[in-house]
Amino acid sequence: MKPVLLIILTAIALQLQAQTFSAAELKDLKLRQDSLKKLAFKIVNDENAAVRFRSDSSFTRIMVRALLKKNSFHFPFDSLVSISRMYSDDSVFRIFTWQVVKDDNYCRQRGFIQMKTNDGSLKLFPLRDVSEFTSAPVDTIANNLGWIGAVYYRIVTKEHAGKKYYTLFGYDENNARTTKKWMDVLWFDESGTPVFGLQNAFSYATDSIPKPPVNRFLLEYKKDGRARVQYDEEAGLIIYDHLVSETNEPQKKYTLIPDGDYEGFEWKNGQWLHIDKVFDFKLKDGEAPVPEGLDENKQKVNTPAPTKKPVTPVKKKPGGGNG
Repeated sequence: MKPVLLIILTAIALQLQAQTFSAAELKDLKLRQDSLKKLAFKIVNDENAAVRFRSDSSFTRIMVRALLKKNSFHFPFDSLVSISRMYSDDSVFRIFTWQVVKDDNYCRQRGFIQMKTNDGSLKLFPLRDVSEFTSAPVDTIANNLGWIGAVYYRIVTKEHAGKKYYTLFGYDENNARTTKKWMDVLWFDESGTPVFGLQNAFSYATDSIPKPPVNRFLLEYKKDGRARVQYDEEAGLIIYDHLVSETNEPQKKYTLIPDGDYEGFEWKNGQWLHIDKVFDFKLKDGEAPVPEGLDENKQKVNTPAPTKKPVTPVKKKPGGGNG
């Protein structure tokens, strides 16, 4: 049924595009997308760091000009396979994110949020990655200009007291020794400005040994350790790998790897409440230890699979993925 459903959805999307754009407008957007596609490929794959950064600058300029077209929110830019494009499930906004790699020790994220508007005009919030200047990134709360960068692969929408909160799941290739997975809560203030981070969003209050709550969640682990952070629809839980140190030095993040156990979070009263043992909490004896959907690779995301970043001299192409 999946191929049939995909064909139906594609046909519906094409019909909506035909109703939204004139033939000339659609042709213009497709031509711009062709240029963006080439630049996006270079951002991720070119062996020369200078070319990657120049391509990133050109991509941003051309993308903004394309988005200035009326009703651009309805154009999917689905040829940009190396750029993450995630929509909120209520279609209030979409968020584009990608990364630029200089070398093994420098990887920064780029992005913007495009809001859906009633008149089709552009309402755009650029995202400025300040992670390298932030001493306590799990505790900050800031607008789009104080963003802790990540390439997003999932959005989960929750409500509390009549307000919507969007939990963003993202990755950051970080450096040669560790990879990071982030969960950040995005919400919009009274002026409509996006805010990243929510006070005490991730709570450990019910743990046997409670830890202080944090405003965003970070899982940092050994490079290529393939730790997973995902939302399980059926269970209604965030599930992530429990990590242990290979050398009994948990303070050294580059030694942390999954041990086959799982932790999680459940949404309660406007925050994510920590669960120390997910399957003791939710599953019965004999049920499968890893539910379908836990692996990010099975999710419909618009980002490439992770590859190693280049070293000097460059021998491997940089890239990103959702691990």
